[in-house]
Amino acid sequence: MLYIRPASFQQKSFLSERKTVVFEAVNSMSVSSIIDSVVTYFRQKGYKLERDTIWDGKTSGLSHKFDLIIRKGNEQRLVWIRAWKRTVGVNMVINMDKAAEDVGLPSPIMISEKFSGHAKAYANRRGVTLLTKREILQRLG
Repeated sequence: MLYIRPASFQQKSFLSERKTVVFEAVNSMSVSSIIDSVVTYFRQKGYKLERDTIWDGKTSGLSHKFDLIIRKGNEQRLVWIRAWKRTVGVNMVINMDKAAEDVGLPSPIMISEKFSGHAKAYANRRGVTLLTKREILQRLG
């Protein structure tokens, strides 16, 4: 007896297989491959990039290191990439936000595996963009 699955089941199966592939790719990525994926992602969006930059704070005088600075037209944003397997908490997002504010470039971007609920709430209030590695890989196609 031949059983043919309905098209909707096959479509769901394909989507779950795609999610599994993305999930496996995220879990097996090295730090350098994560950074390379992020660089590719922003270049595809038309940004020019600088890697591993150090800026002096305008108010604190402290030096702040950022993984990337992305530029498009008049827009400049700072990017921190955290290649951790654990959840990034609100304190890390606050530290990044304060460092970005100190160098005069608000609205930074943080990229990591996952973020706590408090980190997401803080980011929403302050205009900080949080992206997961999975989102980046899915958008790269």
